[in-house]
Amino acid sequence: MSEAATPDPRSAASEPPFGVNEMRLTGRHWLVVAAMVLAFVALAPLLWARLERFEPGPEYRVPYTLSADYWLYQRRLAAVPADAIPVVGDSVVWGEYVRADGSLSRFLSREAGLPGRFANCGIDGVFPLAIEGLLSHYGGALRSRKALLQCNMLWMSSPRSDLSSDKEETFNHTSLVPQRFGAVPCYRADAAARLGAAVARSVGFFGWVNHLNSRYFEQTSLPRWTLQEDGDLPAHPNAWRLPGPPLSLYEPASDPQRGPGSRRHRPWSAGGRSPQSFEWVGLDASLQWAAFRRTVALLRERGCDAMVVVGPFNEPMVAPEQRPRFRAMRDGIADWLQRSGVAHVVPETLPSALYADASHPLTEGYAELARRLWQDEEFRTWAVR
Repeated sequence: MSEAATPDPRSAASEPPFGVNEMRLTGRHWLVVAAMVLAFVALAPLLWARLERFEPGPEYRVPYTLSADYWLYQRRLAAVPADAIPVVGDSVVWGEYVRADGSLSRFLSREAGLPGRFANCGIDGVFPLAIEGLLSHYGGALRSRKALLQCNMLWMSSPRSDLSSDKEETFNHTSLVPQRFGAVPCYRADAAARLGAAVARSVGFFGWVNHLNSRYFEQTSLPRWTLQEDGDLPAHPNAWRLPGPPLSLYEPASDPQRGPGSRRHRPWSAGGRSPQSFEWVGLDASLQWAAFRRTVALLRERGCDAMVVVGPFNEPMVAPEQRPRFRAMRDGIADWLQRSGVAHVVPETLPSALYADASHPLTEGYAELARRLWQDEEFRTWAVR
């Protein structure tokens, strides 16, 4: 019998202490991986913008279903022609009750005699605190050009609207508001959510990821979309099927919720509503007014020639005993704009029948507001020079 072979002691010593991985990255390898990841983060949004066709027309506005797609809004601002004037604001600018061809920007363009002269750059559901964040992080295209900014006093009509209430509230566009603890008293997100929002709006890659989620994965993230349940079997049908058709970057030709044919498109008093009382927040204490002032300052720092439109607010909807308070606040806003050297116009209140609620005009209301603005000499001179 042959002598049993003895194991080579060097073979045991040569075994790595952790031998599960088939390959280990050296420091140089990690640098290569980091470079590849950074290149993808930097280039993927740029390449996608070239692949995803986006050609907004003169009456384009960001679709309601993509109101939280700030990457798309960024592209929309960048696509505004150099000779057009972006109209920035909330759902009053966007046109909550009207079609795209019934919004303020469309009628202003008609008054100017130039289709597309004014571009609808409103977003449904935003407010001054959110507009400040939107323009700070996604509005870089608004630089060294004219811009029309709308001031809606509705956001100062109560502590809840002003977001200065101590009671926790849910509201839209939370990722756009200041993420510092205590900056918005009614915003009670935890540290992880605040940090995530701050990072997401500061790094363009995450805005692009949000665009993909919003458009292709039913306005949720890919992992959540994959794990969605529909109450049937299999329990997670999205785990084995492809996403459905993406949401359109453009509005549908007809919208049953908006326009003269909609049941919502009617005067505010048609349902028997009467004037109401508001819990007005003073300008010196209003978070929304402070954010609006910072937004004006931001546009001026970027070299924008900004014009502010105060209103339109449905004064007849305000209880008679509160109207002096409302007018005093409106005059205070105009006084600050005057002292700050900001071009502005405070149009007269429209006939009450032209409003759908406290601040949103109907289609005829937008047409009348555009006529009144264009008749204002200061506004017209600013718009055409």
